Amino acid sequence: MPPDLDSAVLAAASAAGTTYSGWIADAARKELTVRAGLAAVAAYERDEGAFTPEELAEADAWARDAIKRSARTGGRARRSA
Repeated sequence: MPPDLDSAVLAAASAAGTTYSGWIADAARKELTVRAGLAAVAAYERDEGAFTPEELAEADAWARDAIKRSARTGGRARRSA
């Protein structure tokens, strides 16, 4: 691992109160979740057609709102099961 990246991971892990390997595992989990989400969207669009500009704008507005709500509460957004 490049030394500058190694140092950044170490600092991020320390700030998060976790171990180096724990931080890397969390980052890998997030990356894999993003990739799975992108694959699901691609599959949906293959089956149903591309999202319309209106649908994309609505999704962007929802995401901006969710970020604002999260910032106000200081917590992470929670998914319903």
